[in-house]
Amino acid sequence: MAKPRSTLVVGNWKMHGRLKGNAALLQAIAEGARALPQDVRVGVCVPCPYLPQAEALLGGSPVAWGAQDVSAHEQGAYTGEVAAAMVAEFGATYAIVGHSERRAYHLESPELVATKAHRALTAGLIPIVCVGETLEEREAGATQDVVCAQLDAVLARLSADEAARIVVAYEPVWAIGTGKSASSAQAQEVHGFLRARLAAKGAQVADVPLLYGGSVKPDNAAELFRQPDIDGGLIGGASLKEADFLAICAAAAAAVADPAA
Repeated sequence: MAKPRSTLVVGNWKMHGRLKGNAALLQAIAEGARALPQDVRVGVCVPCPYLPQAEALLGGSPVAWGAQDVSAHEQGAYTGEVAAAMVAEFGATYAIVGHSERRAYHLESPELVATKAHRALTAGLIPIVCVGETLEEREAGATQDVVCAQLDAVLARLSADEAARIVVAYEPVWAIGTGKSASSAQAQEVHGFLRARLAAKGAQVADVPLLYGGSVKPDNAAELFRQPDIDGGLIGGASLKEADFLAICAAAAAAVADPAA
């Protein structure tokens, strides 16, 4: 499949940040993003308390913002949860759902993740649906079975038109925050498989952006982003460092400009 005309790079801050440091980082990212071509889209998903700050500092810039999770419930007596509609009120574009840390630490099932994706879409957000296998699952040869079950639960919950509005991020659990990264060939193999699963849902779903996440750094980003089915990245630790994050965005721009390099 031909490389898409745009690439998406989204930072996931996880549970990091303080107001003063956030301001410097967001302003630097906004300024750096202005130098990127229009076919490179940039976003940051911040802890929910910092959504107002992201809106204030990124509004009018090329950088979109979003949350790292949303509730499966629309509203009600669910202490501590944040509804997708609440996130949307701060001008957010994205909501990450199904991150491996949520699946592992909060025991989120594929069906719950599917419901969260639907809630995000209903609120006008773009869900970034995360899928990925553990090291044990990879070594057992179960990678495709695992990511298929995770993705298919979401696709079963959505219509084809709804599914066409999501983003999917493949994040091998064994490569998140470990310093290890899937090789470009390993990542492409899984992305190609996911692309086929998306296409089976409908022609309009085949071009859903597929991001890679898992220890993406400036020195491996370009090779990853040049793979035919990798449409960008969901960036963890490197998104907290202005120079690294903008270098990864620049690598995305280079990959779009010359996929064969």
